[in-house]
Amino acid sequence: MYSITKEVYFCYGHRLMNHPGKCRHIHGHSVKAAITVVADTLDEQGMVCDFSSIAAAAAEFIETELDHNFLLHRDDPLVPLMEQAKQRFMALPEHPTSEYLAKLIHDFFKAKGYRVRDVTLWETSSSCASYSET
Repeated sequence: MYSITKEVYFCYGHRLMNHPGKCRHIHGHSVKAAITVVADTLDEQGMVCDFSSIAAAAAEFIETELDHNFLLHRDDPLVPLMEQAKQRFMALPEHPTSEYLAKLIHDFFKAKGYRVRDVTLWETSSSCASYSET
């Protein structure tokens, strides 16, 4: 099995509604997402796929939807305030944790036809969360 990993960087703000710790407060992260794609055989160029293809797909979703966006659970009481203030935000069906964001990125790449082994999201230099289907 061959694999390649492309790292992409982005920033977002969020809060974890009802979290018992300090993550319940509004805060932000500068994160690294590592997207690993696999193949049983290499293409005609001797690649799993071109790194630039992964970068372009990442730009399509991460840069347009997640980067410099404020992520909230759809039931968060801040949602109406964000709407009223005409602020950019994304209301999610799950809490905007690193684990859930890794799954969102994974599912986007899978829908684009990539054979994604896993997505790891580094929230800090020492803390990461991963998602894979296996």
